[in-house]
Amino acid sequence: MRFIRELNTETKKLLERISWQSKYPQVRDRAKCILLSYQKFSINELSSLFGVTRKTIYNWLTKWEDQKIIGIYNQKGRGRKPKLNQEQRQQVKEWVKSDPKSLNKVKNKINKEWKIDVSKETIKRTIKKLNMKWKRMKRGTSKTPDDWELDVKIPRLKELKEQAKKGEIELRYLDESGFSLKPDIPYGWQEKLKRITINSSQSKRINVLGLMGCENQLDYEIHQGSIDSEIGINFLDNFSKKLSKLTVVVMDQASIHTSHKILEKLEEWQGNNLDIFWLPTYSPKHNLIEIFWKFIKYEWIEIDAYENWKSFLEYLKKVLDNFGEEYVINFV
Repeated sequence: MRFIRELNTETKKLLERISWQSKYPQVRDRAKCILLSYQKFSINELSSLFGVTRKTIYNWLTKWEDQKIIGIYNQKGRGRKPKLNQEQRQQVKEWVKSDPKSLNKVKNKINKEWKIDVSKETIKRTIKKLNMKWKRMKRGTSKTPDDWELDVKIPRLKELKEQAKKGEIELRYLDESGFSLKPDIPYGWQEKLKRITINSSQSKRINVLGLMGCENQLDYEIHQGSIDSEIGINFLDNFSKKLSKLTVVVMDQASIHTSHKILEKLEEWQGNNLDIFWLPTYSPKHNLIEIFWKFIKYEWIEIDAYENWKSFLEYLKKVLDNFGEEYVINFV
């Protein structure tokens, strides 16, 4: 019997996430297949469950063994030219959403609107690729996906914090923030009938990529342009090279943090004692580095730093370089 025999905890979590959230039905099926194979479902059972041949299941398992995460995604190749262009496919999706129980009406609309004759099977394939599926409707909702994610991940984050307190792991928080000569306006003591004015002007913008620990540790990079996945990967590559203990990096689910390039690095980073923990969506309060950014913008950068670009950049670097000594946050 052939099974997937080795899946670590983080990889299983990643596959579960892909099986629920990927916009590609085939990718969701392949992720589920890998998980079920690990649970000792046979080739015949998987073939029946996913409605594909045994050979297809073998191909899925082989690609996983050879390529890991990359293997569950379709590679670019040649194929028959689709009957509908991207704009038309999006319109078909809207028509299906308006009348979700009958594809015959959508089929007639396509023929009437564009003089294109398509089958119901073609429409099904089209809307499946646009993240739609045939499933039972429901009377009401109990929990939203965001609620579900909070229920699962926040207790796990608490466990990680406890492990960090015991010295079993290191915990770091990653995020990016932008700075310019247009200041965030802080509070300050002022005379009742007067108001302190802070210089504000249009300027270029710099972005800081930061990785912070609760004991006021900080690794950072300053970039003149935008920060993308490649920059984040290089940053974490360099950080992982100096790790002697398992370190979990907490970050949000921004697109640059969840790109295919990031996912492809997970196994390599795990070999270097670096794990990634993605926060639930829309939960910035759980990423403690957000507190650090607020301290910089509203408390630590002095008013006269905004006189010109040179003084502003020097003051920002002074704060970043002296975090943990002159500039301290008590996270307890």
